[in-house]
Amino acid sequence: MNETSDRLYELLPVVYRQRDAEQGWPLKALLRVIGEQVGVVETDIAQLYENWFIETCEDWVVPYIGDLVGYRIVYEAGEPAEPSSPQGRLRNRILIPRREVANTVRYRRRKGTLALLELLANHVAGWPARAVEFYRLVGCHQAVNHLRPQRGRTVDVRLGDALERLDGPFDELAHTVDVRRIDSHRTPGRYNLPNVGVFVWRLKSFSVTQAPAYCMEPVGDHCYTFSVLGNDVPLYTRPQREAEPTDIAGELNLPIPIRRRALEQRLTDYYGETKSFHIWLEVEIPSGSGESGEVLDRVAVPPEKIIVADLTDWQYHPISDRIALDPELGRISFSPRALPKGGVWVSYRYGFSTGMGGGDYARSSIQQENAKRYAVGENQEHKTLTEALRKWQEDSETDENSPPNAVIEITDSSAYVEHLKVVIPENRSLQIRAANGVRPTLRLLDWHTSRLDDLRITGEAGSRFSIDGLLITGRGLHVEGAVAAVAIRHCTLVPGWGFLCEPESARAVEPSLELVNTGACVTIDHSIIGPIQVIQDEVQADPIKLHINDSIIDATSREREVLGAPGGLFAHADVTIVRSTVFGRIETHVIELAENSIFLGPIRVVRRQRGCMRFCYVMPHSRTPRRYYCQPDLVEKPIKDRFDPDTCSAEDRDREINRERLRVRPLLNSTRYGDPAYCQLADDCADEIKRGADDRSEMGAFHDLYSPQREANLRARLNEYTPAGMDVGIITAS
Repeated sequence: MNETSDRLYELLPVVYRQRDAEQGWPLKALLRVIGEQVGVVETDIAQLYENWFIETCEDWVVPYIGDLVGYRIVYEAGEPAEPSSPQGRLRNRILIPRREVANTVRYRRRKGTLALLELLANHVAGWPARAVEFYRLVGCHQAVNHLRPQRGRTVDVRLGDALERLDGPFDELAHTVDVRRIDSHRTPGRYNLPNVGVFVWRLKSFSVTQAPAYCMEPVGDHCYTFSVLGNDVPLYTRPQREAEPTDIAGELNLPIPIRRRALEQRLTDYYGETKSFHIWLEVEIPSGSGESGEVLDRVAVPPEKIIVADLTDWQYHPISDRIALDPELGRISFSPRALPKGGVWVSYRYGFSTGMGGGDYARSSIQQENAKRYAVGENQEHKTLTEALRKWQEDSETDENSPPNAVIEITDSSAYVEHLKVVIPENRSLQIRAANGVRPTLRLLDWHTSRLDDLRITGEAGSRFSIDGLLITGRGLHVEGAVAAVAIRHCTLVPGWGFLCEPESARAVEPSLELVNTGACVTIDHSIIGPIQVIQDEVQADPIKLHINDSIIDATSREREVLGAPGGLFAHADVTIVRSTVFGRIETHVIELAENSIFLGPIRVVRRQRGCMRFCYVMPHSRTPRRYYCQPDLVEKPIKDRFDPDTCSAEDRDREINRERLRVRPLLNSTRYGDPAYCQLADDCADEIKRGADDRSEMGAFHDLYSPQREANLRARLNEYTPAGMDVGIITAS
């Protein structure tokens, strides 16, 4: 018991405590029980006081405080959920934003101002925004005695920067009048006197801190990419706060891709250790210890040595002491006559929809109790994962009192090129994870010619293994033996194992996760991985339990197998897939549950009488367990119900069914891993998919973003705070 557990007992006179000690402490035990209940009451009283304030109140109190200030819930976004479940609490935070309730009175005082619309987008929907009055961009004749230089000007073909921003949120050129309303549900217009547009950015800007750049050796030793995988990735801006609350957001205030012309004009605003991106070079310096030899140190590249260039075909070569940089492709080029002597290290920001697949973003830590920690990093006791694994194995063998659970934590964003084979003893657990604020890369190379070089995990009975926050490329994860549980959390096992110079995966058909003769219960959470293969004795072993939630499983093609067994056999697995997006064919023993997910590939299940699929998109002609509120079943049913053979032919019915199937087929902005809009639903995707989940959110891996609810909330608030006679519309910029 802690010190406060006996506080009631300490209040008793000494004579009673002495007598209680003589009798074996019965009074002390009684007062401990009473003290626990007193603590519960005191905590409840303290929380009741905190519930008077919107900043400190519990989530269930927010609607009641909102009612006191006249806040109205937007029921078009959906009914509030029960706050008893974590999913319900997450949904209620979107439907009833705490920040909006806290600022309701302040919003009403500023009603009618343009900057308020941007503030609403941030506080109501959580989306950075820029508000634009389109009447300023309508071309018109001006009086000579009353010029308005802030209005849109006619096109000058010599203004390359202005032409590059044409028809975007930062457009400055004049347009002919458009009589359509911006909030029209048919074909919205823009350039009209009453139209106001709110451009919103749904993609977020995530950071990568001091990671190695990738040398594109097939192209040249002087060519590098910011991405450690060697793929092109546009650099994103680190948003800066506006100087005044009334200022309209500019390019530096929003999480948007950096343009070449913008970087060339304002290089120092983007480049720096605390800004959008930074570059270091490793140089040799004297060791300083009196010993012979040289050591490597990182030296920052000054901004005056950077040249902004178009490196689309790596056609530009800078002079010897300069560095060419392309922010739109994330490429770096040195002079072939002045190659960097050491490595190239970079910090930058990339765009993605949410925190998934590992990164510098904060994530909760999950580990076994009393776990012993082994730190790995440049400034840590262990420099490599191999050293930490060897130390853990030595402690397990030599020290009988060593903790049964261990955590190997990587503390930097370096790339670790190692050959790893992990053997976990009986009833022990091992977790390999990245510390918060870093994204390490594990590169598995082709070390041996006679055997596989995957990250091999074997274990005895009762052993457990998990990885958290890692980016694994080059090979996959191989699990076998009597491992009881395997968890993959906030990790990326690069689909296809990596990238080539061409826009195709290096090993598109190779599995990222291979489960061989193991009874492990496998959990994949908030991760991006490639195909999964299960090799199991179907006669003597039970199906593997495979649970996937909030993840992307990508076979790099809808025709390739994403879950199965070698030789075109069915995976001997019992699968649960929740809030995920799957690319490729699924051939498995049982799908116990599939919920709020998108399956872009045919499904074949052996045992259809077990399990169910609910609120999912399933490819036509799939063999699945029973389906409930799935697409395209819902849009096909009315057509089949009203079919009359006397008035309509079967060909007309099939034609109409095919038309509806094509209409509700999920449309994605990108299906290529590495793109910022990877797996994001397109704006013109059918509402049956965008609002097809059981809680009227979108299907797929980004279900928990609740984008439809955010948009409905924002649209209602914009209409409430827009001046009379003005029309406001939401324009998605990303």
